[in-house]
Amino acid sequence: MVKLFSGSAHPKLSQEVAKLLGIKLSLSETIRFSNSEIKVTIQEKVKDDTCIVIQPTANPTDTHLMELFFFADALKRREAKKIVAYIPYFGYARQNREHRPGESVSVNVIIRFIETIGYDHVFTITLHDEGTEGIFSIPFRNSSAFPILGREVAHYLKYNKNTEQVAIVSPDQGGVDRTQIFAENFFHNNKVDVAVIEKRRNLDVTHQSKALNLYGNVKNKTCIIVDDIITSGGTLVHGADFCYKRGAKRVLACVVHHDFSENAPKILQNSSIEKIFMSNSIALGPKQNFKKLKEVSIAPLMAERLKKFL
Repeated sequence: MVKLFSGSAHPKLSQEVAKLLGIKLSLSETIRFSNSEIKVTIQEKVKDDTCIVIQPTANPTDTHLMELFFFADALKRREAKKIVAYIPYFGYARQNREHRPGESVSVNVIIRFIETIGYDHVFTITLHDEGTEGIFSIPFRNSSAFPILGREVAHYLKYNKNTEQVAIVSPDQGGVDRTQIFAENFFHNNKVDVAVIEKRRNLDVTHQSKALNLYGNVKNKTCIIVDDIITSGGTLVHGADFCYKRGAKRVLACVVHHDFSENAPKILQNSSIEKIFMSNSIALGPKQNFKKLKEVSIAPLMAERLKKFL
């Protein structure tokens, strides 16, 4: 039997997935103590069951990760047969290399925790670097949310598949492969060029970068800037401004994860970007929604992946 559990990070998304799968969320309890510790309790029998835990590990990342780990321990103690983690947003995925001497490669540590604590299978959505998949020694599946988001963008633009009207833009050199894949899905054509913004990141100042140049033709076109994560919004806003300087008619953005810093919603709303399409992989806080944001549910994508366990 399959049991679906929701962590506290995004219960609304978990409910959507459960409804699409035609099952109810199983009972659990997460208690947060005044000293910041948490405790997870499984409140029904799971012996010999396959148990799936849905938990994005976004802000507060550390707290949501600990809750995910405690779910595995609690389920093992109740003798679950198989334990599956669905992590729509995989926290620490951007800390995947040593940028400066002495830095931790944090995503490696998180993966070791997940494997050691007892998860048998892991799913995620649009991992920052697909190469991270090779670190896992347990079954791991990374799904792209860009096809779902791309359809929403095409509908918004009433796009007629004229490649001369639209330019797909990568906000930095590291996102070129991701942007190329989005472009091929958007145009249904593999003979697609993308524009690339050259960016320099200040490694000594958190969330600070500067757009230096733009390579590719965006003049008189509608630009779609494609990225996996927004935190401060600076990269996206600077990229949009550069597109307009090079003659773009309109600029939209298509980004999977809104891992917003405190001022990001205001910065994005006041930017030159016309519309920002994002998934609901992370729960929006009370003050994080804004008029230019169009949130698109990834619940159908998640449910499709989980059907194999039913």
